[in-house]
This record gives sequence, C-alpha cells and structure tokens, in this order.
Amino acid sequence: MNHATADGIASPAPAEVPPTTSIIAHFSSLPDPRIEKKTKHSLEDIVVITICAAVCGADDWVAVENYGKAKHDWLKTFLKLPNGIPSHDTFGNVFSIINPNEFEKCFLDWIRSVCSVTKGQIVAVDGKTLRRSHDKSSNRSAIHMVSAWASENRITLGQVITEEKSNEITAIPALLDLLEIKGCIVTIDAMGCQKKIVEKIVVDKGSDYVLSLKGNQGNLHNDVKLFFEMAVKDNFKNIHFDSFVTVDGDHGRIETRRHYIVSDIDWLEEKQKWKNLKTIGMVISERDINGKVSVESRYFICSINDDAKLFAKAVREHWGIENKVHWCLDIAFREDESRMRKGADLLERHPGESSHLRKRLHSDRSDCVGALVSDEISSRHPDRHWIARNEFG
Repeated sequence: MNHATADGIASPAPAEVPPTTSIIAHFSSLPDPRIEKKTKHSLEDIVVITICAAVCGADDWVAVENYGKAKHDWLKTFLKLPNGIPSHDTFGNVFSIINPNEFEKCFLDWIRSVCSVTKGQIVAVDGKTLRRSHDKSSNRSAIHMVSAWASENRITLGQVITEEKSNEITAIPALLDLLEIKGCIVTIDAMGCQKKIVEKIVVDKGSDYVLSLKGNQGNLHNDVKLFFEMAVKDNFKNIHFDSFVTVDGDHGRIETRRHYIVSDIDWLEEKQKWKNLKTIGMVISERDINGKVSVESRYFICSINDDAKLFAKAVREHWGIENKVHWCLDIAFREDESRMRKGADLLERHPGESSHLRKRLHSDRSDCVGALVSDEISSRHPDRHWIARNEFG
C-alpha cells in the first residue's frame, strides 16, 4: 500500500516492524522507585538477570547473585553492568520496592511476544489460596490468587489477587481483561459459572467456554442433572448426542471416563440467559482402586459444538493448572508453607502481591520462555541461542 506525500508523489508504506522479544525493551517502561543519584546498578540489569536466573533454576536472591557472577561474561554482551553483578541484598531490596502490578504488566507483554497462544487451545482458569500467607497481627486473611493456564503452551498467561472479603467471581473478569485469548476455549470450575463471566468470555474475548455446573446454579444444575439421569436410564433413546470414552490406569488405579454432550437443548428454560450456550455435557468417572469402585457424575454448560472428543479434552486439560502449576508451587517451591510477610513481601504497600513473585515467575517458565533473551544478543551474536529447559517436560 502506498501513501501520498505533500507533493502528490506516492511513496511506499513504511515496513511493518516485527514485535521485539527483548526483555530490556518490554521492561523499559517499568518505573524505577529508587533515588537516581544513589543507584549503582541499572534497573534493566537487575530485572534481566533475575528473569534469566529464575528460568535457569534460581529460587532465592543468593542463587540469583551466583547465577549473575557465573554468567557475567555472557551478560556483559548485552547488559551495561557498570558496577558488576549486584549483591543478593540489592536484588532483594530492589524487588521489595518495585510495583508488582507494573512488573506483571511488563512480564506479560514479554511473554506474549515470545509465546503466541494457539487458537482453539484450552485456557484453564482456577484459584489457589496461599494458606500460610495470612497475618493475624494485621488482621489480613490468606492471599487467594486466580491464574490462567494455557494448556498447549504450558505457561501461566496471567494472574490476579482477589480483593479482601471478595472471591473469584470478581477476580476472574479482571484476569480475563489481561488476556489475549481469541479463539480459545476457557474452562472454569463452578465458582466461575456466572452469566457476566460468560458474556465477557464470548463478547469481549471472542472465546468459547466449558464451565462446570454445580448447585450454585440451582435450577440450571437441577435441569441438566435430571436430563442426563433420564437419558442414561433410557440409553439416550431418541436423543441426538455424541460420546467419547477414555481409560487411564496407573499405580493400581483404573479410571474410566464417559463423556456425553448434547446440542438439542431448546427445552432448557435458562438457555437464553447464557450467552452463546450451545451444548450441555456430562462426565461419568468410574474409579477402580484395588478393587474398590466409586462413580462420580459431573455436569457442564458449553459454547462448543457437540464434539465429545473436544469436550473431553477441555475437561481433562482443565486439571493441568492443578497438576502443573499449583502442585509445582506447593511441592517444589513449598508455597503453602511460606510465612514471608515483610520486607521483600511489601506487606505495607502491596499486601502479598510480590511475596511470591519469584516463585510464580519461576513456575511459569516453559519452552516459550526459552526464546532469545534479547534481540541484542541475536544481532550482536547471531550464533548464540539461549534455550531454557522446560520445567514440565
């Protein structure tokens, strides 16, 4: 496409500049709260070293400092480092006064530049309470965070903290506002099965949904449950449906999951109240553990078509956020046991928001974080590539 100039002569349109994957570029807008005259190390140096160290396994500030010293010569190729590698105290002190909301915004912008969310993939939204983050002396309850997990990319796309005396219902819309998930399938447990959340998923984000249905949606849950109970009893006679069965076995446990999805739901009284509601689903899970059998039925409302295999994938991959994020934070990083509440945790200024910043950053690493650390490296040293080890592989 050409653009006309003042003298009427057409000139070629400027070439589109590809988005940068540089950490430095994406964190250039991060406010530096320090007094400029008293700083020995640039904020960009501190941030880049910390991110690189966390991706490579550092989980405290001493480890970050040791990483920086070990990689000094390499870091020097694209960082200023006017006074060498900062001390672990400097790393901790700087991160204790950085605004965590601004940091998260920069970090998510960088993640988006190196990791494109695949259209049609499952984005699981779920909450987690940091059980020992409460502080009785300040009358503060435990922190509850809501996160979004991209199943195929295997990365946390965003997270928000629920406000005091609030719950996930108010936090989920704020989290969705952070995400670019057009064409994806959003899965949420029963807490997030709300009409306003559904409308935001469909209208604002251009996505589909598979939402767990329980007693908090009384009439809707009862109608769906009764329908499937009768359908199973009559072997789905005269009902158009799709089904898919999976069988898993491990450690003396055999679990058979039968998935059913139905699109003929014009009879459902509340259908018009839920944006783009197309199908209802049921999963019957039969667990055989050393000869002891238990059966559980779960119900869902969906905006996807009546594709039982896709429905099964959405239901199954929702638990990736439990198995690959929450489990990792609890077991590998012992997040629930953490009692850090002061200093680096910004309790007075940002209660709890950055107390687990390093753990969350570390747990979010994946193949996409293993892109080039900065465009500066590739331009100066085209033969050098930095690949991160995938935590969950």
